[in-house]
Amino acid sequence: MKIPIYQIDAFTNHLFGGNPAAVCQLEAWLPNETMQAIAAENNLAETAFFVPCAQEQTADFEITWFTPAYEIDLCGHATLATAHVIWQYLDFPKDEVKLRSPQSGDLVVKRNGKYLELDFPSRPPQPVSTPPDFEAALGVKPLEVFKAREYVVVLENEMAVKKAIPNYDLFADLDAIGVVITAQGDDPTVDFVSRCFDKLEDLGEDPVTGSAHCYLIPYWAEKFKKEQFLAHQISQRGGELHCTLLGDRVRIAGQAVTYLVGEIEV
Repeated sequence: MKIPIYQIDAFTNHLFGGNPAAVCQLEAWLPNETMQAIAAENNLAETAFFVPCAQEQTADFEITWFTPAYEIDLCGHATLATAHVIWQYLDFPKDEVKLRSPQSGDLVVKRNGKYLELDFPSRPPQPVSTPPDFEAALGVKPLEVFKAREYVVVLENEMAVKKAIPNYDLFADLDAIGVVITAQGDDPTVDFVSRCFDKLEDLGEDPVTGSAHCYLIPYWAEKFKKEQFLAHQISQRGGELHCTLLGDRVRIAGQAVTYLVGEIEV
């Protein structure tokens, strides 16, 4: 069986920036074991798989995401990449694509000029006590620690975010899939910056993490007392996210570019 595959750089307007995601276009779902094996073979932060919905359903496509090690409940950059593929290569006629996730419900992506806008759930992080060895695990001192799907660690400034060096041996026993670190941006045009680390050293640092902004947007909205932000994820590749808090939803907008179009055989 031949499967169309695309590799897309998301949250960037140029190749070799942002976060690369693989997108596999399916006619029907494959066994989870096969999709996990494909994601491991791709060896990117996430591989998205999507299938068309039946005509009687309200969504246009169903979507799911796998890291090289496990299925994940929500992924921003791979969803952005999937929407890019749907518009760029499937001649999808509408300016809004409705995606259904088994784990995160209905997700909408809108095309707005050069930007694609993700409509995702807001997931405000909850304050928690600082886990033992967290300062040693990051190499910098946390100011505040919160928890959602990942730990959210607020640092003193942007330089502290840049200087953080994760010790994955100390992450190994975390009761979360990873750690997001964040601080106010130094550039007055950038509201906040972040970096994201999976607790598994093999997965390491994620270049640009849309889903993490489901926590970061409500956190910084409360801090700044406003609803619209420009965020930078300051990984080596880097990425730009235009963020809006919409009640119990967040809008995360960015661009995407194609790196590869091909097919795989399974």
